[in-house]
Amino acid sequence: MNFISEQPWYYLLLCFPAGLLYAWFLYRNEKAKGNFKPALLYFLFSLRFLVVFIISLLLLNLLLKRNINETEKPTIVFAFDNSVSVVSAKDSSEIKNAFIKELEKIKSDLSNKYNIRSLIFGSKVETDKPIDFNDKETDLSELMNAVDNNFSNLNVGALVICSDGIINRGGVSAGISEKLKFPVYCIALGDTSVKKDGLIQKINHNQVVYLGNKFPVEVTIRNLKLKGNEVSVSISKDGTKKTEQKIKISSDNFIQSMNFVLEAEKPGVQKYRVALTVLPEEITGINNYRDFVVDVIDTREKILILAAAPHPDIAALKESLEATQTYEVESANASEFNKPLKPYSLVILHSLSLNNLPLLTELKNNNQPYFILLPKTNEGLPGMRITSAYNKQNETEALYNKNFTLFNISDELKNFIRQFPAVNTHFGTYAVSPGANALIFQKIGMVDTENPILLFNEQNGIKTGVFTGDGLWRWRLRDYSEHKNQNLFNELISKSVQYLSVKADKSFFRLTTKKIINENENIEFTAEVYNKSYQLVNEPDVNLIITDSAGKQFTYVMSKNESGYFLNCGLLPPGEYKYKASVKYNEQVFGQNGTITVNAIVSEKMNTVANHALLYQIAIQSGGKLFYKNETELLKKELLDNEMIKPITFTQKQLSDLIDLKWIFYLIIGLLSIEWFLRKRNGSI
Repeated sequence: MNFISEQPWYYLLLCFPAGLLYAWFLYRNEKAKGNFKPALLYFLFSLRFLVVFIISLLLLNLLLKRNINETEKPTIVFAFDNSVSVVSAKDSSEIKNAFIKELEKIKSDLSNKYNIRSLIFGSKVETDKPIDFNDKETDLSELMNAVDNNFSNLNVGALVICSDGIINRGGVSAGISEKLKFPVYCIALGDTSVKKDGLIQKINHNQVVYLGNKFPVEVTIRNLKLKGNEVSVSISKDGTKKTEQKIKISSDNFIQSMNFVLEAEKPGVQKYRVALTVLPEEITGINNYRDFVVDVIDTREKILILAAAPHPDIAALKESLEATQTYEVESANASEFNKPLKPYSLVILHSLSLNNLPLLTELKNNNQPYFILLPKTNEGLPGMRITSAYNKQNETEALYNKNFTLFNISDELKNFIRQFPAVNTHFGTYAVSPGANALIFQKIGMVDTENPILLFNEQNGIKTGVFTGDGLWRWRLRDYSEHKNQNLFNELISKSVQYLSVKADKSFFRLTTKKIINENENIEFTAEVYNKSYQLVNEPDVNLIITDSAGKQFTYVMSKNESGYFLNCGLLPPGEYKYKASVKYNEQVFGQNGTITVNAIVSEKMNTVANHALLYQIAIQSGGKLFYKNETELLKKELLDNEMIKPITFTQKQLSDLIDLKWIFYLIIGLLSIEWFLRKRNGSI
């Protein structure tokens, strides 16, 4: 402890003579009068000197510097697996009762030496929820991330995980605990014995398909200790079997993937059931059935490509659009095409010339978006003008515009744009409209320019795009040469076409939610209400009614916020639900309705064999140990005897004003009181 002064050091020396001088002036006459004996006089003189000396020091605003030591006890984090699989074995009753009570006793015994923190984990990590074994999935990586993030500023001595090791969500490996700076102790629960069982392990399928299209479904089955049996795998819809395959089980740990092809026959969210034959000797038949849903869309965007002559760019564009299966693409010679343009979501014009101007006029009259490739004239060219001799060209490389904001593209595509081969562009001066936005600029030689290769514009509600180059097909070939696929080129084309073809929602009431959701996800709605000027308003109430398959209704009023309306309905049981929302504004009633399918999560039923080997590896690699549920006392002893789990002492420097010390105030009052009492007693007052 020492003192720090804001004043020069020699000011401190002046406090001493100030006290002496004040005391001398006060008692010089008392000495001449002889009222006090010499010893008492010197004592009173000393009291007054001390008081004035201390007050002088306080007036200099002295700071007291102290080092304060604080000791933090180690923290032991207990994490309990709250998933269904933990209590799916024969010892479920023991775990729910005796084991949990024993674990709480261990925590209480350890709390005398350590700080105890408790978590439960399943699909997510929670701190204030009781153990109920209702989580449908287990994500161990989420637990490790939560512990690493939430306890990084604490003196964590160890992490204790109580789990069966069955992990069915998130990435998991034996080295998952390596980033933690403390040991992990695992208490192994569940049954590791392999019983006769057949199950559907995984189903891969498209989330969205189009009406009338065929779509693949891959089903992976697993059979344990059922060698020699023959089973069938079928897919049915509404109780009608659509397809079936039979297979012979050739080993005691048999895993097989089977491919099926289904046809999207009806629009909307369609539910299918996969069934695996249940054999009499199986321990359970619950995991032999699994449902999946597909959203069948009844219409596809129609894209029309009109060209003056055949060209490899047209083939590259058409193949890219057809690869996404999102668009219905039609191509024709512009001079021979005589159909109406209204049915098409987007019209692509290649080699625009004066001969095509009637087509442009029709598109503008219909307020339809269009995309021009390799323009041959400035007439009708949207968002830009080229002052050029059209028979002169530059070899131009591609340069990504970092300020482009109309839509997002992946980082891989942003980086790959610079590697696109050069295309031929018109030599000349490019004038771009203020509202136009270029995704790709021209790079001529070593010079980066702001002349566009790919430009987008919107005027009077009509979206347009212009590709000024010739050689789009080269970009597709380069993508395949580098990556053995055309994914990045397809992304560029699909994102551009999607931006141009999407129709703006002009309704005054808009409601959005997910059509398909898992049972462990909250069902959320967002809504927007607009006035006739298409300005957001949130004065009226938005009412929402959800109806389940039994006809039971749940009524809600959506909450208002700055950007519109929001509603969190929480979790709903698996099944199909209908919703209807309505709002009344300016004496008009607007409504939206639809359906939601809540998927049942069956991950915890797919694998009932505990994975103690994984828990052992996690514990050993972190410097911990594996214990079984009847070894909690050994765990307690291990934690108490571990010399690596020890308190941490922190030294903290603290500055405080000397005048803030209360005992100095009481000292001054005490010294003055003694002086006053002695003077009073001797008749000097």
